[in-house]
Amino acid sequence: MSISAQVVKELREKTGAGMMDCKKALVEAEGNFQKAIDILRKKGQKVAAKRANRDASEGIAITKMNTDNTEGVAIVLACETDFVAKTEGFKEIAHNISMQIAATNPIAIRREDIDPELTDREKSIYHEQAKSSGKPEEIIDKIVDGKLNKFFQDNCLLEQTFIKDSEKNIQGLLNEIIVTLGENISVNRFTRFAIGEDT
Repeated sequence: MSISAQVVKELREKTGAGMMDCKKALVEAEGNFQKAIDILRKKGQKVAAKRANRDASEGIAITKMNTDNTEGVAIVLACETDFVAKTEGFKEIAHNISMQIAATNPIAIRREDIDPELTDREKSIYHEQAKSSGKPEEIIDKIVDGKLNKFFQDNCLLEQTFIKDSEKNIQGLLNEIIVTLGENISVNRFTRFAIGEDT
């Protein structure tokens, strides 16, 4: 099957994948553009984890404001190359994550970033709640661990359920784009700010 150079170029711009990989995916998909994207994603699943430790020193910093300019989000999303930073997929993921932050107001990117004093305080509260409810001593630790995990899932950006797709969390969303674009991608930092809230 003949695949035009223009279609290969469009697929590369959309996904950030290599030219030969794009061409092979289009041939395998018999010219179907969306199917070719899916093929590239599936083939890349195995390498997503390997890319996590690679240096991500490029990327973009974006800010988003709500319609009445009373709330905003600033985010730095990092990747490995300037080329990927300019792709449509990378910009879309930055937009989606900024929307997530605006909607859910996480307190940290990952659980390791949360102040240990806050974690200890939450743990202590959960322990007292379980104890005062008359739960047996042998299951109190399990209850505390469960509540603490829920606290992390609610407050750590990467563990939060994605607001646009409840089947995945933000780390899962990032893993998908890592596979699609073929580079390590990470949220380096974010700030959410709103009128009437302490900074």
